Amino acid sequence: MALDLEKALLACAGGDKRALNAIYEAEGARMLGVAMRILRRRSLAEEAVQDAFVLVWRKAASFDPAKGAAATWLYTVLRNRSLSILRDEARSEATEMPLGDEVADDSESPEDTVARLSDAEALKHCLQKLEPKRRMAIALAYMHGLSHGELAGKLGLPLGTIKSWLRRSLLTLRECLQ
Repeated sequence: MALDLEKALLACAGGDKRALNAIYEAEGARMLGVAMRILRRRSLAEEAVQDAFVLVWRKAASFDPAKGAAATWLYTVLRNRSLSILRDEARSEATEMPLGDEVADDSESPEDTVARLSDAEALKHCLQKLEPKRRMAIALAYMHGLSHGELAGKLGLPLGTIKSWLRRSLLTLRECLQ
């Protein structure tokens, strides 16, 4: 029996969690495939699908059957979320440089401070002051080379949270090392 996507979205708008689950069961695999074609990485595609379902839950009331088909609305939410992730990844990859490639100057960033640090003990001491999850994020990003998107997928956190954690943690490390 095929799911009536329109009725399920309208039920979601009314707060029916079972309807959201039914949409996921019926469309989740196909949505992952669409996201994979856009993002080309499974972790990012999974993030896009998860984010899309959060948006479907929050914005189901904005679906209007008079304006278009339910499937069109659902896949537009997924496409827009996938493209946002793609833009975020392109931005972060364009601004990230491997450690050691930075040039020190008077307006040194936190990343530069960590990169030029030769005293491993001082860094170890400062890293111990960070919360364990943030310390792990720093280690995965700067010692294992994971991108922001890969970190988000590995730690199961939103991309924005990862970016904020890294930025704040690097500022904390910079203060500690000065």
